[in-house]
Amino acid sequence: MKRILAAALATTALVPPAMAQGIEEFNIGILGGENAQDRLNNHECLKTYAEDALGVPVKLFAPADYNGVIQGLLGGTIHMAWLGASAYAATYLQDPEAVEPVLVKINLDGSYGYHSIGFARADSGITSLEDMQDKVFGFGDPNSTSGYLIPSIEIPMAGDAITMEPGDYFGDVVFTGGHEQTIVAVNNGDIDGGVTWADGQGEWADGYNSGALRKAVDAGLVDMNDLVEIWRSKPIPEGPIVLASALPQDVKDKMTALVDGMYDADPECTYNISAGESLGFDPITHDAYLSIIEARKAKSE
Repeated sequence: MKRILAAALATTALVPPAMAQGIEEFNIGILGGENAQDRLNNHECLKTYAEDALGVPVKLFAPADYNGVIQGLLGGTIHMAWLGASAYAATYLQDPEAVEPVLVKINLDGSYGYHSIGFARADSGITSLEDMQDKVFGFGDPNSTSGYLIPSIEIPMAGDAITMEPGDYFGDVVFTGGHEQTIVAVNNGDIDGGVTWADGQGEWADGYNSGALRKAVDAGLVDMNDLVEIWRSKPIPEGPIVLASALPQDVKDKMTALVDGMYDADPECTYNISAGESLGFDPITHDAYLSIIEARKAKSE
């Protein structure tokens, strides 16, 4: 099946596509994790393929925070996005009918989990959460799974005295605005430690195989030898690529097939849109995120 999809993608430039029925444009939202321009650059290949597949103009949107993408999906101005599990839960809890999860990124070992990774500067003397007492801990975005939801639940479970209240156990708890901002802030010494996401596979020196650390290494923002891992969450289900439920079915089918076949058709584009090395994307359903939805719900009560 993937060979067929790859062949179809390879010939889209030669065969003019029929215009997708029922839409005049298609808008793709990109969650934070990198600066806006890098996000747009990395998804330009997907934009081009989508325009060929759908026959309508495709626009990329890189809002300043996760909520910008969530609200775009809820309001119908964004038609597709790769959400984190918590962002998907937030969208679902506000409107269960707004979007449909269709695909998930697959790691090199065939799994679709990843981790929230706590880290600090290697020269700081911080090697564990215990060393972070009275220090400044940075989180990315309130709607991030690995950048807030999961660590805010699991870190207090790591020690009886640890809480997430600023000035209680940690000297301060701050939001940086996103994964890249957290990485840069720790690397620059602006905060003592932070959390971000990675598949946890491959080499630390590479920023692992995929995730925000890998993207930061690729961008030349950090040398991983200057950083050290101080905490790791339990496996988290990778967030889904979602499509707006209101889209015509042929649009959903074309975009699902497009991304599903991308690994064979264009490995470089797959690398760019999946934040590093992966086996591409496979089908996923809502049921994979029931535990995250419950965690998100409990956090808001």
